[in-house]
Amino acid sequence: MPVRAAKGRVLRETRTSAAPSVAEQQSTRDLILDAAERLFAKHGLDGVAVRDLARETDLTASSLYNHFPSKQALYDAVLERGLRPIVEMTAEAWQAGPLKPQSVRAQIEQMVAHLAEHRDLAPLLQRVMLEDAARPEPRIGKWIRSLSDQGTKLIRDAAGAAGWRPEEVPHLAFALFGMVYSYFTNAQAVHAVAPWNKDPFSARELELQRRFLEQAILRLLGPRPQRAAGKENKKARPEGFARGRGPSEERSRTAERVGEHRTGAKGDK
Repeated sequence: MPVRAAKGRVLRETRTSAAPSVAEQQSTRDLILDAAERLFAKHGLDGVAVRDLARETDLTASSLYNHFPSKQALYDAVLERGLRPIVEMTAEAWQAGPLKPQSVRAQIEQMVAHLAEHRDLAPLLQRVMLEDAARPEPRIGKWIRSLSDQGTKLIRDAAGAAGWRPEEVPHLAFALFGMVYSYFTNAQAVHAVAPWNKDPFSARELELQRRFLEQAILRLLGPRPQRAAGKENKKARPEGFARGRGPSEERSRTAERVGEHRTGAKGDK
């Protein structure tokens, strides 16, 4: 056997027999999680087989089982990696009471960065919520409850200061959820709607999305500005407004005057 070939064989055998380092194990684990997140978002848990994951990662099935004992365990790990940071950053950034612009900015920056790094997380979350709707024990139940309970409480505190009624808070929470995730859920359709946006994940577009979310949340949940004390400018207001009547009341008063005038005219005849 040629010397070079023999050395190559020994080197391959040495690498094969050597235990992988911690860094190599973590790298392989992240590779598996990335592939699983991508496949689960596209096909769902039931639509992905272990052989699909092995082919996607260029690993053997036994190698996959070395890192995750089952497909369900891998699925749970994908959700854990994707959703736990969102729960933690929400709890850290939003405090009880009126909304603080700097807190909103901090969370939105982290949220956009996290969803941009894990591009399949938002589509996966949407798919899981739709698939779990018919299940007696939702796979994502604990995460949805955590996000919902914590998010609704925080939104309720800010919504009160912003003038929202208590019964409107759940609808507001769903609207905010959709507003934050929809850009990333529908990223592939963004170009069809906005042809000039060729890459929704470019630095420029992500910064625009971050600024939009920050301003939208502050306008929805920020404290309402107090009216300046002082006399109202009555010159710019019609007579009815000067006395505190609204537009609908003023129209009713006008209709009454017209009716009185017509009745009086008929009496004269």
